[in-house]
Amino acid sequence: MLKQRIITAVILLALLLPALLASATQPLALLTLVMIAAAAWEWGRLNGLGIRGALRCAASCLVICLLTWAARWAYEPPLFLWPLVGVFWVLGGIWLIGRGVEGWPLIPRSVRLIGGVLALWACWLAMFQAKISGVNFLFSLLLVVWMADIAAYFSGRAFGRHKLAVHISPGKSWEGVWGGMLGVILMAGIWVWIDAQWPSDSLSLFSRLYAHGWFFFLLATLFLVAMSVLGDLVESLVKRSADMKDSSHLLPGHGGVLDRVDALLPTLPLALMLLQSLQ
Repeated sequence: MLKQRIITAVILLALLLPALLASATQPLALLTLVMIAAAAWEWGRLNGLGIRGALRCAASCLVICLLTWAARWAYEPPLFLWPLVGVFWVLGGIWLIGRGVEGWPLIPRSVRLIGGVLALWACWLAMFQAKISGVNFLFSLLLVVWMADIAAYFSGRAFGRHKLAVHISPGKSWEGVWGGMLGVILMAGIWVWIDAQWPSDSLSLFSRLYAHGWFFFLLATLFLVAMSVLGDLVESLVKRSADMKDSSHLLPGHGGVLDRVDALLPTLPLALMLLQSLQ
């Protein structure tokens, strides 16, 4: 399993890094389109659709992404977009966690399918816009989730005693959450210092937040980490409701695409919402 996991990770990095570092936005947009379509297929399967239905779910997500690409929303998104996505995630996510695994099947399947497709689309659009803003900015967004996940894993293993949501994701602990938050705060502070010492193609997310004061920087960073945990919990809730350990077997050793992007779904759009509110 470990060997399989490492091989898959190396292949993913070999595909993703050149697209992330490219000066043009098209390579990353196209690569992430494939990933988002695959995640939409998984979403259909998690919500009880057959092969054809899941493919229609993926095709619908792909069409929405392409239409908004053609409309240049990644370059000039409507002002209402990110606040609307933010409300959807904050209120909707908390409501879903409160209802628990048993509450998920009670939501009409059409609503579940549409909500998932729109969440995937918004994440793709946010990734596109972040890439336009600059490589340094995009990497800082992604590292919020990656660092939170890594720090939470190690702190949870070392100190985890109090379960976060035992009926949704038994492996997660409050100690892991606090460790993830601490890891991201430390990384963010170092990144602000690096931005000041060695300017790059763009300011990082953290430097943009810090420009409005250390208190806002701290609160906003903690909020984004919390929302990354919420995204992870929502996907865990859906998988548990479907009685599935992984969203699919598309990524050997890693589970499905949704398993890899779940925490990004709320974090990327909400980061753009915060920055929009500061303009």
